[in-house]
Amino acid sequence: MFIDEVKIYVKAGDGGAGCASFRREAHVPKGGPDGGDGGHGGDVVLEADGSLSTLIDYHYKRHFKAVRGTHGKGSQRDGANGPELVLTVPRGTIVRDADTGETLGDLTREGQRLVVVHGGGGGRGNRHFTTSTRRAPTFAELGEPGEERWIELELKLLADAALVGLPSVGKSSLIARMSAARPKIADYPFTTLVPNLGVVSSGERSFVVADVPGLIEGASEGAGLGHAFLRHIERTALILHVLDLSGGYESRDPLEDLAVIDGELAAHAEDLSERPQIVVGNKIDAEGAAENSERVAAWCEEAERPYFAVSAVTGEGIAPLIRAVGEAVYELRRAAAADETVFEAEYTHVPRQDREIVVSRAIDGGWDVSGGGVERVVIITDMKNEEAVAYLQRRLAKMGVEEKLRRAGAVDGETVHIGPVSFEFESYEGDEE
Repeated sequence: MFIDEVKIYVKAGDGGAGCASFRREAHVPKGGPDGGDGGHGGDVVLEADGSLSTLIDYHYKRHFKAVRGTHGKGSQRDGANGPELVLTVPRGTIVRDADTGETLGDLTREGQRLVVVHGGGGGRGNRHFTTSTRRAPTFAELGEPGEERWIELELKLLADAALVGLPSVGKSSLIARMSAARPKIADYPFTTLVPNLGVVSSGERSFVVADVPGLIEGASEGAGLGHAFLRHIERTALILHVLDLSGGYESRDPLEDLAVIDGELAAHAEDLSERPQIVVGNKIDAEGAAENSERVAAWCEEAERPYFAVSAVTGEGIAPLIRAVGEAVYELRRAAAADETVFEAEYTHVPRQDREIVVSRAIDGGWDVSGGGVERVVIITDMKNEEAVAYLQRRLAKMGVEEKLRRAGAVDGETVHIGPVSFEFESYEGDEE
C-alpha cells in the first residue's frame, strides 16, 4: 500500500528525578548530601532512509514515545539518559507541526536526521542545593517532562524525471520499457493509482524516473486525485510529458492534451511551467500516429522543447530517449550541486526557550502566570516537600514573578496559577540566596 500522508503523535522521554540522600559511612559523622542527578529523557528523531518509499508504517501505529531517564541515586550516582527513539521515513518527507502548520524539517538526503521533540532534563540531586546557610538540603528536583506534539508527515517522491500525462497515454508501459519497474498495465484509464519509481541505466550513468498517475483537467484544483499526485512532481528536475499519438482513449488530440497538462502544472506551482521538459510521443507504431507525430514535432520545434517519438510496445525510439534523459539529468545534477538551495531545504527544530513572564487575570478571578522558564521551575519542584516549596518561592521572587504580580494588582491571599500548580499569593520577605 502506498501512503504519502500521515499524522502521528510523538512524545519525548521525561527526565529522571534527582535524589535527596546523605553520605552514610562508618566513622564519617554528619555526612553531607550526595544525591545523584536524574538522567535526561530520550529524544524522538526522524531519519531519512532511502530504502523506504511509503509512510505505511505510520498508517497503523500513530503513537510513539521515547524512554524516560532513570532517577538519580545516593553516593552521587546519576541516572542513565533515556535512549533516543529513531523513526525512519522515506527520503523526500516533509515534517510539519500539526497544530501550527510550521515546517520543522525537509528530509531529502540519506541519513539526514531531525529531532522533532526533545527529552526532558533530569532533576538535580540535593548536593546541588547546599549553601552557607543550608548545609543539609532535604529536597531534590523532579525530572522535566519531555516535549510532545502531533506532527504531519508528507512524502514527495524524489526522482530525477517524472512521466506526466493524461490517463492511458502509456506512462506505465513506458517506465516498464525504460527500467526494471513492473507497474500494473491495462488498456483503460486510471490503471495507475500510486506513483511508481524505476531506475534507468544510461551507459555508465543512471537516473530515477517516476510514473505519476494520470492527471485530468482541473487536477490543480483537486479534480480526481490531482493534489495527491501533483506533489510528487514538485521535486523532479526534469518532466517527461507523454502524449498518445494514436488518439487512443476518447480520440484525443495530442496537442490539446499537451496544453491541458501544461496548464495544470502551471496552476499547481508556477515554477513547474519553467521546469525543463522533454515531450515524448508514445504509440508511434499505431495507425495514424505518424501524422500526429509530425504536428507535435513542429510545435515542439517552435516551442524549443526536445521531442522524441517512441513505442513502449516495440521499443522504437526508447534508446535515444534514455540517452537524452540521462544527459539532461546529469547536467541538472551538476547545476544543483553548484547551488545547494536547488530542490532542497533544511530546517532545525529547537526546543522553546521562553524567558518571558506573562501575568493575566484567570477565569476564577485569580492570576495566571505563564512562560516557559517560570513554568519549568514549578514543574520540577517537589510540592510535597516544604523545604523545596520554600526554595521555589525564593526562585520565583528572584525571577521577578512577585514583582510582576504586584504591578498587575495582585494582593496577598489571591490564587496564582503557574502551569499545573496553584498557590495562594504571599509576599516573600526572606533572605535571597
